[in-house]
Amino acid sequence: MKAAIVGGGVIGGGWAARFLLNGWDVAVFDPNPEAQRKILEVIANARRSLPSLYDRSLPDAGALTFHEELADALHDADWVQESIPERLDLKHKVLGHLSDLAPQKAVIGSSTSGFKPSELNANGARAIVAHPFNPVYLLPLVELVGDANETERADRILRSIGMFPLIVRKEIDAHIADRLLEAVWRESLWLVKDGIATTEEIDEAIRMGFGLRWAQMGLFETYRIAGGEAGMKHFMAQFGPALEWPWTKLMDVPEFTEELVDLIAGQSDAQSGHLDIRELERLRDDNLVAMMRALKKNESGAGAVITRHEKSFPETEKADLPVTLDRQVPQSWTDYNGHMNEAHYLEAAAAATDRFMEMIGADAAYVASGRSYFTVENHIRYLDEIHAGDRLVATTQVLQGAGKKMHLFHFLKNGEGRLVATVETLLLHVDLKTRASSLPSEAVGEALETFGTAHAQMPFPEGAGRFVGQRN
Repeated sequence: MKAAIVGGGVIGGGWAARFLLNGWDVAVFDPNPEAQRKILEVIANARRSLPSLYDRSLPDAGALTFHEELADALHDADWVQESIPERLDLKHKVLGHLSDLAPQKAVIGSSTSGFKPSELNANGARAIVAHPFNPVYLLPLVELVGDANETERADRILRSIGMFPLIVRKEIDAHIADRLLEAVWRESLWLVKDGIATTEEIDEAIRMGFGLRWAQMGLFETYRIAGGEAGMKHFMAQFGPALEWPWTKLMDVPEFTEELVDLIAGQSDAQSGHLDIRELERLRDDNLVAMMRALKKNESGAGAVITRHEKSFPETEKADLPVTLDRQVPQSWTDYNGHMNEAHYLEAAAAATDRFMEMIGADAAYVASGRSYFTVENHIRYLDEIHAGDRLVATTQVLQGAGKKMHLFHFLKNGEGRLVATVETLLLHVDLKTRASSLPSEAVGEALETFGTAHAQMPFPEGAGRFVGQRN
């Protein structure tokens, strides 16, 4: 599959990274001489952060090319994304060229934050709105507006690269999300202009309060809880009358005078001017990864999108010494020494154990049926450093696989194949109703014994046999 990106700014670069790191070939057209540098910097940020969302390895990245001719970039494209400046006359010109030159099979999406499809296509173009949020390579939301057949096609494609398409029922200026953001932005400008709050104080009000609630539950679920046991009806009855009070200036716009611009820019510089934009982007990305991984645990909000996307990745083949983990080390796994913290070696091994359990049939459905394996003892050897962004691969050898016991030995290696740790783990099969050890199902027991028999022909791993009762 191939995506053509027209416009290489922050948003275009984010689109390029999102497609590229999900295995698509990406062709970029932007006559700006700085475009290639900017896109490569955005992609570098994406390579650092996007794989950290997942507990399995992303597909191999596609090929990235830059083109001086628009037709060359569009050749054989399956998706075309326009991300040029928000000027309607310019979009008419560019979208007209895209509609003439792009293959008929290609979806043509515009990153416009405000224009409606009827405006974009007034001169005969065939684009839909595909409005993402920055950083495009991390945030899943993309608003789709336009022809129903095209938005349905777009929906399928975007879900395959880990995004969350939201099809807007009716076209409207600024779609859905930007209309909400506009309300907060407008109120914030007045608060600064009137001397009530600084830019930093407004940001603190958001990030220390309702911003945390919105990330997991949005607006209406948050207010449903605020209504207590009586729910949304009680909340609306209690707080609805306040909507008639003169709290808001939403219908007024502060004039963008030079004094107001300087006031806001000066406060913003004082707030975070000690960090350059790339440092701020990396800080933002690290925090987004950590928050979305937290949401992933309960499959809430963006976390559910990540889980669904991860399930579409190819399964690891059942080899003689199977690969049970293949992922990138996230920034959150590193410590003050700059390498992976010791606790996360065990976390990686636990993930490898879980994957091996799936391979023998002791998967989520098996656990739901009332049976599982419980860890009894672990032994870890730390052999080498591994850092954020490095590839971490685990292979697993079965040392014992009969009866109630499952005795595994995980080899943890970096992307170059160097051994960084070994983790030996002993598990017992348990009946979850009685919480006592028990024999596994016949199918699981046979699958485990098959691995155990095959792996018995292999050399006994160096450093194994360290459990209680096994030490020399």
